[in-house]
Amino acid sequence: MKKVADHLEKTFQNHLNDLKELVKIPSVSFPGFPESEVRRSAEAVKALLEKRGLENCKILEIPGAHPYIYGERLKAPGKPTLLLYAHHDVQPPGVDAKWRTKPFEPTLKEGPGGERLFGRGTADDKAGVVAHTSSIAAYLETLGELPVNVKVVIEGEEEIGSPHLLEFLKTYRKQLDADVLVLTDCTNIDIGMPSLTIALRGMVGVGIEVRGLNNSVHSGMWGGPVPDPAMALSKMLASLVDENGKIAITGVLEQVRPLSKSEEADMNRLPFDEEAFRKQAGVRPGVELLKEGPNPLGQIWRFPSLTVNAFEASSRKNAGNIINESAWAKVTIRLVAGMNPEKVLEQLKTHLHEKTPWGLEVKFEVESCTGPWDVIPKGPAFEAAKIAMKKGYGVEPYMLGCGGTIPFVQPFEEALGGAPALLVGVEDPYTNAHGENESLLVEDFKKACLSQVYLFSEISENFKK
Repeated sequence: MKKVADHLEKTFQNHLNDLKELVKIPSVSFPGFPESEVRRSAEAVKALLEKRGLENCKILEIPGAHPYIYGERLKAPGKPTLLLYAHHDVQPPGVDAKWRTKPFEPTLKEGPGGERLFGRGTADDKAGVVAHTSSIAAYLETLGELPVNVKVVIEGEEEIGSPHLLEFLKTYRKQLDADVLVLTDCTNIDIGMPSLTIALRGMVGVGIEVRGLNNSVHSGMWGGPVPDPAMALSKMLASLVDENGKIAITGVLEQVRPLSKSEEADMNRLPFDEEAFRKQAGVRPGVELLKEGPNPLGQIWRFPSLTVNAFEASSRKNAGNIINESAWAKVTIRLVAGMNPEKVLEQLKTHLHEKTPWGLEVKFEVESCTGPWDVIPKGPAFEAAKIAMKKGYGVEPYMLGCGGTIPFVQPFEEALGGAPALLVGVEDPYTNAHGENESLLVEDFKKACLSQVYLFSEISENFKK
């Protein structure tokens, strides 16, 4: 193992260069962005899998979906098979003026914790792709073969909620059969402090349009008797939470499973520092934290939240003295254990219908409806992961939940017959995934790659099929 780990450290710059090449491709999967770039990214990932020793590499197609990529190395008879997951699509870059660097020109700069690679997708989740290829290459270039069998699947539409995932699983299920799922798309609790993610929030996302006019009109000539759709939508959105920021939709919070004494004790053990937390999140001085439960770190994955992600009537640049004919907003609710996404979706729509004032028209477009996921981290696969992460990072890993949503996990876990799902990642609280200036701490990325090297060995020795 020392030989393999030493080789990865010596060749790490090559793998960092692999990551830079992937980040240069603007593989934004959102509607309105070039689909050709997502496909170009898929071709680049396929080439990287081949370059690093995987076989039978191919692009897996589903009609209407962005491409998945598959590769395998199945030359360890009698040993477990690991399905390694990451995604190559990325979020839109956001506001260019807020970036310290150009979003698709990966740049090394000093940042929190040391040298960081800035760029969209550096951490979420193209680093996950390279964590897989680097650990595989480390074995093949030293020992000539892996101690386990591996299958690699890289998704192309995770950032838009994996809308074709169930069809993908139905089409390619037999090809993806495995004993353990390793998903590299999560975050660590802090710099240098690895985490094994044991819970994910689900998400309900809805676009809401309120319309009162056939076209925008002069606010002086018509203002007063003619209702304002932007004001109407503002009133509707404000009704979604109470004065403490808690969800005020009838029936939603009643679904949340109460905290057990053991959960409360585990949360109290988490190392929460409010000053550091505020800095990591970029909370402005004087702004209150909306606390629920014993620890805000645990709150992020154990309690639901509601967010207005976008609001549009006119635009800041072209704001005229008008009554806008319509207003639109995107609302998401993050769900926790015990909550039913379909039920929450209907409760949200019912609430907004009831709160629509002045007889205005309201329409909904459902963007996501994914349930939460959690697991008890016991058994040989989880023990192997804990040992591997300690060897890779030099410290014991934390068991924690993630406030984000990864639609891939539960359907795949179910499709594999309940195979254990190990959720690890390369992000930290300063990564700013989905925002401007996304970055990856290079030293922690190396430790994540080393951890996966050790994971292959630990699974090979201790996990029985």
